[in-house]
Amino acid sequence: MRYGINAWLWVSPFTTNEIHLIKKAADLGFDWFEFGIEGTDQIDYAKVGEALKEHNLGVSVCAAMGPDRDLTIDDDATNRSGIEYLKHCIDAAVTCGSNRVVGPHYASVGRVWQADDEQRKVELDRCSKNLREAGKYAEDKGVLLCVESLNRFETSFINTTDQLLELVGTIDCPAVQVMADFFHMNIEEKDPAAAVEKMGSRLHHIHANDNDRGTPGTGHVDFEAHAKALKKIGYEEALVIESFSTKVKAIARAAAVWRPLAPSQDGLATEGLAYLKKVFA
Repeated sequence: MRYGINAWLWVSPFTTNEIHLIKKAADLGFDWFEFGIEGTDQIDYAKVGEALKEHNLGVSVCAAMGPDRDLTIDDDATNRSGIEYLKHCIDAAVTCGSNRVVGPHYASVGRVWQADDEQRKVELDRCSKNLREAGKYAEDKGVLLCVESLNRFETSFINTTDQLLELVGTIDCPAVQVMADFFHMNIEEKDPAAAVEKMGSRLHHIHANDNDRGTPGTGHVDFEAHAKALKKIGYEEALVIESFSTKVKAIARAAAVWRPLAPSQDGLATEGLAYLKKVFA
């Protein structure tokens, strides 16, 4: 198992000026680093790759699907913008040595809308078509798109594992797989560990968050049940802590982080890492 930290714990956006966080992550004991791509002209991916190699860290790239990158709405220009953005993320992943782009690859966080069955089918077909194009590009580059479900307050499109597997199944591309986020699943799944088990061989990435997105092990997420489920399906890839700082106003608002989630950001990282290693080792 690899244990990672997302740069959003400390900063947003992650830019070339924050490459020092890679060393910080290694010094704190992590062997995996994750960063989001918010703008497409903010990061020197080659320099990121050099720093990751220097500190022997694995890496995942996290997509940030803004309103102008929506793959579900009936607007060709917006759909095209989203596809080209995902291709940018895929190229970035290749440059910095990553084999995966993770996140909710369909619409921006916070976009919710009511859809009847007919509208949902139309939007599912549209999203599938758009993600299939991005997926084929990823396949050619040796990269996986690991799609994430979000809770009902952050999207109304893909909330559950069943919906996530439906979307990925309709895309039918080997480079489009799934990821789990224990925070979202804690809200939406009746049995989160069983949902993880249902993902099976399609599962290629995890955000190992507690129910408040604070320090793993201090809330009520049943990490031990998740560990049993992961052992059953043979998962041995990355577990990444994805938390946020109230000091980063834009991302804190998007993630509804209204108060500090731990006494210190570094403490959240180190205590969470120790807990994850204890449970999942």
